[in-house]
Amino acid sequence: MSRVALVTGGSRGVGHGIARALVDDGWTTYVTSRHGTGPDGALALRCDHTDDAAVAAAFAEIASSSGQLDLLVNNAWAAPKGFGGFSDPFWKRPVDDWDTLIGVGLRAHYVSSVHAARMMTEAGRGLITNISSFGSRGHLHSVLYGMSKTALDKMAADMAVELKDTGVAAISLWLGLIRTELLLSLGIDEFAGFSLQRAEDPEFVGRVISRLARDPDLAAHNGHTLVTAELGTRYGIVNNDGTPPDSHRAAFGGGPLFPPSHQVDVDDRIPSREDLS
Repeated sequence: MSRVALVTGGSRGVGHGIARALVDDGWTTYVTSRHGTGPDGALALRCDHTDDAAVAAAFAEIASSSGQLDLLVNNAWAAPKGFGGFSDPFWKRPVDDWDTLIGVGLRAHYVSSVHAARMMTEAGRGLITNISSFGSRGHLHSVLYGMSKTALDKMAADMAVELKDTGVAAISLWLGLIRTELLLSLGIDEFAGFSLQRAEDPEFVGRVISRLARDPDLAAHNGHTLVTAELGTRYGIVNNDGTPPDSHRAAFGGGPLFPPSHQVDVDDRIPSREDLS
């Protein structure tokens, strides 16, 4: 049976790479963006995630065209003005930073999850994933950035309670440093103290999500926050150049908070090809 995915904010960066990996793994993959663009092979939908009617229309199009939705990757995000929100303390920043980091970086994920859950619970299967970060655990970038990411993790935890016995799972993912085209174009070897050689490719994140969605133990992770680098170790997934990315767990003083999660050990059960087919 064909599997159908939606990646919000899939025109560039992390979302673009995730969508590309899903396409390569055989998913019918929709992406949303304000300009209606996405990677080759994906079905691009024009959608401004600050417009609830536009979001509803995008999900209606998926329902009409494909009749199902098996995976939602909540990735839509907007940077504060001039990206300077990550260089100044909160009291020197305009209060309307809230509108991007919370209004888009959090609210848009909730709205998409509502629409996805309606489709998925009716079908009795599906996975909702939030693109979060270690900013939930320690200070990263800004106050509002950390607030939004922590809320995404709590959102997945509480959604899982209400999704119990529906066949649908909600999971938040902590990504490490990502080797986006923009970051690589800077010609640097490290960023914020982390090595680019051991960072994550956007496609790596997509391959991890694709494998997670097919994990026979998926229900056991419902409501959890998981670290993509550690899932890569569990599943035997590496970067495009064959290198395994590093988990930033130690650098941020520990693991996820909702609920507390132990580090995935390489000796944990690794599903076989038959399990994941």
